Amino acid sequence: MTTGDQIKYLQHKEIDKTKWDACITSAPNGLIYGYSFYLDCMSRHWDTLVLGDYKAVMPLTWNKKYGFYYLYQPAFTASLGLFGKNLTKEIIDDFVSMIPSKFKLIEISLNSGNVLGDPKSFSLLRSNYILNLNSGYEEIYKAYRDNHKRNISKALQLGCNVSKEIAVDEIIQLNKEQLQHVDGTKPGDYPNFKKLYEFLKNKEQAETYAIVDPKNKVLASAVFFFSHNRAYYIMVGNHPDGKTIGASHALIDAFIKDHADQNLTLDFEGSDIRNLAFFYSGFGAKEEIYPALKINRLPFYVKWLK
Repeated sequence: MTTGDQIKYLQHKEIDKTKWDACITSAPNGLIYGYSFYLDCMSRHWDTLVLGDYKAVMPLTWNKKYGFYYLYQPAFTASLGLFGKNLTKEIIDDFVSMIPSKFKLIEISLNSGNVLGDPKSFSLLRSNYILNLNSGYEEIYKAYRDNHKRNISKALQLGCNVSKEIAVDEIIQLNKEQLQHVDGTKPGDYPNFKKLYEFLKNKEQAETYAIVDPKNKVLASAVFFFSHNRAYYIMVGNHPDGKTIGASHALIDAFIKDHADQNLTLDFEGSDIRNLAFFYSGFGAKEEIYPALKINRLPFYVKWLK
């Protein structure tokens, strides 16, 4: 029996979420985005492909438009794809080939553990940046780019302080203002994110950080989620006034200082955008490659819609 013969497509109502979450927890490439509670909050609908008795799983986050089913990447969900132990190129390729034909358009991001798959199946390889925090703060700080060190000093010299009491609603509002002209994030995504944040906060897996000026005005803010020995820089809310005084640099530095010398990786969640890549790498973060899958099976007469 081949691996493909053991892969089943399950609709959402058929998924055993206890076994599902156990698979995500134990997978060497497991990520917080793969948990059922995360998908339930952030995806409009999701089904799955499952290998055997949940040896490996692949969420299929879907929606329907103009009568066509399609797979899409939910908001605040950087990577999905195939999760499990002992993944091979053959297993990854089999999962991709088993995506049901009813999904006529596929635009999803897989995870770094899936790069073993057939490159011909992937439209592109994307860049993430990660920083290992298992060294002391002084050692990590030495690897900062000089410009980053100057920006951090500038923020401190101007009397900026770190706050860990900022309400998530304030970060969400700043994020909305930042992304109002960027396609992809829908109004309904923010209430779902807040619900997800509150769930993780109750489990002590979420923190908020902010840099405030002497008048307590928020200049830079962020939500961090924690899972799989990773801290995810999941949502950012910055005020334009903080851009030129190093507020974002000071925020990341404060987080690193608080979490240095821990078995933890800071996951910046990107980016292919040159300026963001420069910003993240300036803290000593290293590039982590992950694949994106784009397949267009739409009939020729509607492909122009995409």
